[in-house]
Amino acid sequence: MDLQHVTDADDPRLDDYRNLTDTALRRVQEPARGLYIAESAKVIERACVAGHEPRSVMTQRRWVAGIAAMLGDRDVPVYLVPDEVAEQVTGYAVHRGALAAMHRPVLASLGEIIERIAPDRSDPKRSRIAILEGLLDHTNVGACFRSAAAMGVDAVLVTPNCADPLYRRSVRVSMGTVFQVPWTRIEDWPGGIDELRDSGFIVAGMTLGEGAITLDELVEEGHERMALVFGSEGHGLKQGTEEVVDRRVTIPMTGGVDSLNVAASSAVAFYATR
Repeated sequence: MDLQHVTDADDPRLDDYRNLTDTALRRVQEPARGLYIAESAKVIERACVAGHEPRSVMTQRRWVAGIAAMLGDRDVPVYLVPDEVAEQVTGYAVHRGALAAMHRPVLASLGEIIERIAPDRSDPKRSRIAILEGLLDHTNVGACFRSAAAMGVDAVLVTPNCADPLYRRSVRVSMGTVFQVPWTRIEDWPGGIDELRDSGFIVAGMTLGEGAITLDELVEEGHERMALVFGSEGHGLKQGTEEVVDRRVTIPMTGGVDSLNVAASSAVAFYATR
């Protein structure tokens, strides 16, 4: 293992890990530099198992043996830093053992995702896709991915203005399942709905709007291929999306509650349509 001791927080070797609490900065830097940050040995391991390659690792002394075992024969620099240096560089106390700067994989196209999970329209295998439209909170994105993985959703699509699934908090909240569930960013939205329909998917938008059918009614329809669209935390689905989906679907509420958090509603919908 290429173990390098770093004791200066201003060392340029640590630039990939600098100021990780600045969300706006990371949104700009990560895609441009082709990197994302994986936090904790478990998440780094899941990323590596999924075929993602680390550019470097920053860790403290007590985690070195585990990192060495995880990296195997990869020729990756491992920066060994004191706790105080890690905090100075990142802007927060690093308690989860290690951070890795990972090379971003090339995202598949929507067509490639569909071909991977549902190549034959005559195949009776059930297929489900989740679509996250404009979610702004990285925690919600990560939670949706974790529920999707747990409930056997085949793929996740995120719209152009949705928060980055590979942002540090999204990855951490998902417990690394962003590496487990196939996903891509659907650039043509809501135009991409037509491509889903052409592949036999019924596109159902989760909404609070009047006139929607219930989730139970959607399940009773028995669709073999289904894409579930979840809108942003504040306004839900965009009006233009509501106008073009095949079904408008609601989860009935009781007890005076008007709605669920998008992460909670996605878990309910994934379970009901399993």
